[in-house]
Amino acid sequence: MSIIPSFFSNQRSNVFDPFSLDIWDPFQGFPFSTGALTGQQGGSDIARETSQLANTRIDWKETPEAHIFRADLPGVKKEEVKVEVEEGRVLKISGEKSRESEEKNDKWHRVERSSGKFLRRFRLPENTKMEEVKATMENGVLTVSVPKVEQKKPEVKSIEISGSSDA
Repeated sequence: MSIIPSFFSNQRSNVFDPFSLDIWDPFQGFPFSTGALTGQQGGSDIARETSQLANTRIDWKETPEAHIFRADLPGVKKEEVKVEVEEGRVLKISGEKSRESEEKNDKWHRVERSSGKFLRRFRLPENTKMEEVKATMENGVLTVSVPKVEQKKPEVKSIEISGSSDA
């Protein structure tokens, strides 16, 4: 067992070597293993697409005026993103991040940046104005604002009490 990494050969060293380039994957061989999700060792397209759906992170915050959705979509152009309102108050955010073109002479060592399709749906509460949804994209962050219906405060009518003020 070598304790010095070999930088000049293509051979990988022992898994117990602290300088080893090998990373042990305890789920290797399972249909949705981490290797399959990152595209290593012949991962399936289904696993990669499932990974994309799961990796699209979206924050949902409710303010007194609106529901605000924020999605980090680095490297995605606004033309590649769709924001739609479906029947039944469902907000749908979808799109596709293109993969870099590959040259025949390129040798990839690691592919960790995601590419492919993404899709998220959110069922919105009844107090939303679906016809006034607005979306903006700036610096790779998509912001969708769904205004809320103004809540009417119950009208309080004061009733004067008649009679004598004797106790």
